[in-house]
Amino acid sequence: MSYSHQTVKAKFPQTTILPPTPLFGTDGIRGKAGELLNASFALELGYAAGEVLRSANANPGPIIIGQDSRNSSDMLATAIAAGLTSAGMEVWHLGLCPTPCVAALTSMTEAVGGIMISASHNPPEDNGIKFFSSRGTKLAKELTVQIEAKLRAAYESRGTEKASFALQGWGKHYYRSALVDDYVNFLKRSLSTITNFHGMRIVLDLAWGASVEVAPSIFEQLGARVISLHDRPDGDRINVNCGSTHLDFLQQAVKEHRADLGFAFDGDADRVMAVDAKGRVVDGDYILYLWGNLLKERGQLPENLIIATVMANLGFERAWQQIGGRLKRTAVGDRYVQEEMWRSGAMLGGEQSGHILCHHHSFSGDGVQTALHLTALVCQSGVSLVELIDGTFQTYPQLLRNVRVEDRDRRCQWQECEPLQRAIAQAEAAMGEQGRVLVRASGTEPVIRVMVEAVNQELTHYWTDRLVNVVAQYLAV
Repeated sequence: MSYSHQTVKAKFPQTTILPPTPLFGTDGIRGKAGELLNASFALELGYAAGEVLRSANANPGPIIIGQDSRNSSDMLATAIAAGLTSAGMEVWHLGLCPTPCVAALTSMTEAVGGIMISASHNPPEDNGIKFFSSRGTKLAKELTVQIEAKLRAAYESRGTEKASFALQGWGKHYYRSALVDDYVNFLKRSLSTITNFHGMRIVLDLAWGASVEVAPSIFEQLGARVISLHDRPDGDRINVNCGSTHLDFLQQAVKEHRADLGFAFDGDADRVMAVDAKGRVVDGDYILYLWGNLLKERGQLPENLIIATVMANLGFERAWQQIGGRLKRTAVGDRYVQEEMWRSGAMLGGEQSGHILCHHHSFSGDGVQTALHLTALVCQSGVSLVELIDGTFQTYPQLLRNVRVEDRDRRCQWQECEPLQRAIAQAEAAMGEQGRVLVRASGTEPVIRVMVEAVNQELTHYWTDRLVNVVAQYLAV
């Protein structure tokens, strides 16, 4: 296989200007590396976060930092660690590891928080900074608001006699890569009934990212024969035409190697998509159905409830209801799924894109853990993933298109665009019970997403094209 790519080169501005809109989105702070996300910004963000977390904890423990393979991740991890230690915090730096590794280790140790440097499934030139609480959940909104307020105050103080920040002490910085082994053991312990994958042939697409060491190792330890794709950390190629958002290579490899199943992770391995032996995509909706049915049969799914998002396919929802299940939808984003799971007491939830949360095992979406449990489910069933999928449901045709909108104000205020609102209302009235429309601004990328789902491809394509054209005409200018 051959790949074309360009080395990602960052341009570092002399002065960072904070945007007027909130810095924290649905998945931390994300943007182009070298623009907002530069060394000085990360340094001051680390200091602000250190101050907030110190004051929020009577006996502050360490902060755990992990990172993906992006070229800018070393710079951001080092800078934010410097800010944290300037605030008197102790830092444990794991190095390359999946996002859920940071979340799990934060919950398993005396750490008061965790930070992951990653832009998840975004292209190599992007990066991001995600914060976790001591429980391994996303940091509470009130704390991110406090961090942002301190950060903005520091930037506003520039040009005055007041310093941006004053040294609070000498925090310590330790490289603790060996802790990743504790995460691997945690994943293996979560497989309470099946711990042997002997005879299984599994293809893993590692997306040149954070899972290149952990995922193949644990599947091999459990006895599987593993074929790995895109299996080195590569900051130029992370997520480029591979991983959970580009499944062509995985589908081809599964069929070529006559594998039982395949898994594709995104750059930080908090999500996963599966492929069966026929090369068919098994997305988060199918995974939720299969895992939910297993938990329901065991009496481990309270009120037979699954939490999904507005993106969940109607075919999944109606099939789940037919076997006595309940489905509750949230806004897109695993943060919102998690919040509803806490509120309702649900034990399983997730997104069609492959973020799956199972509170029986952890409080963070974990692509590797999900892949392990789906493999275990196949082993327990005594049949292939192909047969399991054939016995589930047929999806409604669904089309998702992204329209790039660089102007953040236009992107955030799309609901005020009258031509777009008229077009949405027209599509909904025309399709009625035969389909639905979802338009939203992405919380992680500079795009507006247009999704149409309908009983046939013709309706789906017609209304998607109409809506995309309206977004492009009135917002992407």
